[in-house]
Amino acid sequence: MKKREWTFLTNHGRVLAYLAKQPRATTREIAQAANVTERAIQKVIFEMEREGYIVRHREGRGNRYTVHPELPMRHRMEREYVVGNLLLALGCDLQKLAQRLQNNGIRSSKP
Repeated sequence: MKKREWTFLTNHGRVLAYLAKQPRATTREIAQAANVTERAIQKVIFEMEREGYIVRHREGRGNRYTVHPELPMRHRMEREYVVGNLLLALGCDLQKLAQRLQNNGIRSSKP
């Protein structure tokens, strides 16, 4: 059995960054990129949606996701930071995210 290497990001962080960059991605695309099962991605999306970090918009047979970069990190050691800081460090365009929020009629504070 091959030992898995550890990484700095959880599946939640990977999915959030992927959806910030590719808001119309399918669970299959995300699962392939993250190297986990589609079921694991579905669970992560459900949890982040339940907590308000992402919003799912139904578009025909697919989904479009809106990420909320203004929300705080979840762990007590990082709560003073917003997830937008993490997304910025991972190469996400926060101006593009803010524009998407505005286009959806959602007000957002800048991270």
